[in-house]
Amino acid sequence: MRRRPASLALRLTVYIGTVITVILLTFGWIIERSINAHFVQQDVDELQAVAQALEHTLSTLPPNLGPEKLRARFADAVSGHHNAQYRIAWDGGTQVYAAPGPDLEPFARTVAPVDKITINTVSLWQSDGLTLRGAVLHFASSALPGSGGLTIAVATDVDFHVHYLESMRNYLRLVTTIACLIAILAIWFAVYQGHAPLRRISREMRKIGSDQLQIRLTPDTVPTELVELATSFNGMLDRLEEVFRGLSEFSGDIAHELRTPITNLKTQTEVALSQARSAEQYREVLYSNLEEYERMAKMVGDMLFLAQTDNHLLKPELVTIDLQAEVRILFDYFGAWAEEREVGLDIAGEQVCILGDRLMIRRALSNLLSNAIRYVPAKHRVVVTLLATAHDACVQVQNPGPVIPAEHVAHIFDRFYRPDASRRRSGEGAGLGLAIVKSIVEAHGGHVGASSTSEATTFEMLIPLAPC
Repeated sequence: MRRRPASLALRLTVYIGTVITVILLTFGWIIERSINAHFVQQDVDELQAVAQALEHTLSTLPPNLGPEKLRARFADAVSGHHNAQYRIAWDGGTQVYAAPGPDLEPFARTVAPVDKITINTVSLWQSDGLTLRGAVLHFASSALPGSGGLTIAVATDVDFHVHYLESMRNYLRLVTTIACLIAILAIWFAVYQGHAPLRRISREMRKIGSDQLQIRLTPDTVPTELVELATSFNGMLDRLEEVFRGLSEFSGDIAHELRTPITNLKTQTEVALSQARSAEQYREVLYSNLEEYERMAKMVGDMLFLAQTDNHLLKPELVTIDLQAEVRILFDYFGAWAEEREVGLDIAGEQVCILGDRLMIRRALSNLLSNAIRYVPAKHRVVVTLLATAHDACVQVQNPGPVIPAEHVAHIFDRFYRPDASRRRSGEGAGLGLAIVKSIVEAHGGHVGASSTSEATTFEMLIPLAPC
């Protein structure tokens, strides 16, 4: 089972809380490092003062000084430096003097001598439970008996600094934890309050039902970040309202179109059954009923075809089609009907070809031709013109006849659309022919159009051109 994505409030709280926690921890680490560097610099200054005092004492020792006076000189050399520890020894390791306190001999033996005491040259180690920081210096003296190179190890007790840093570290951890918790709670509350417009919009959306599609969100009353959301939602409602309106009208049109033949069937059957009739009379009634059945079957077939095209279920079987040859075939098919109505059929233009489904294209052309023949006055001609543009094949079906008002031309390809208010059809079909033409042309990547003037009404199909 797929997990539900985390809420926006939780995501924002976690992301911002993590950033604030990292910032606080980094800030605490910087403070700790700064204080530690300050303490190290203090220790370095202390060690430098002790080393300078010892070097000065060694440099000014009088010759042949006794051991007692020598120890007194070394003891007085660092007076005032209570935490200072030092040890003076020959390079061979023989101790000359060592201050009371921790034994610095292991430290002097393991640490390499340095030229100068700095933050980078001091070392830290443990001795007798104490934490010391120190360094080892090399000094050449000729004042002491058996003169030669001396090793001076100096150190200072840093337990106070270590304990202070540890307590400060614990304090920073506590403060950081509390600050992070407070920040996370504040972030969550701010995010929750920031999402209030979303909750308000959601409440307004929940009020909208299929019977209230006229309700719209007001973009001026939402934050800037949600204006696009509100506008998009309103656009979606506009499209849904249009679809619902179309479905409602479509349902009404279907009911009306089916009611007429059903009423005719019912009436004719009731009349036929009202009294005994001859076999010939019953045969006429059945023929009449058969015409109504055929009309209903054609209407249902057309509606199924349109439903398939709307849901992209029709996949054209593409072949190269010569439109001029197809039009001539249809002229032969409609020739008898056109002659009966005293209507002429003409073809003009050039040979053009397309890549399409032959049966579907023939059906579209047939619908346009039958529509033109039906409405053209007697003694006039229907003209089919074939043209090739830069990218499209153009088929124009033109016929003189009644002018279609401009307000109706834009809707003439809609299903069941009728310019007249009477909604009567006089048996010429269910009003789906032009809608089928539009669906077929769009399925082939083209588009249709219509225009009407006092001279003629013209229907035009544009389909991507293909080489013949």
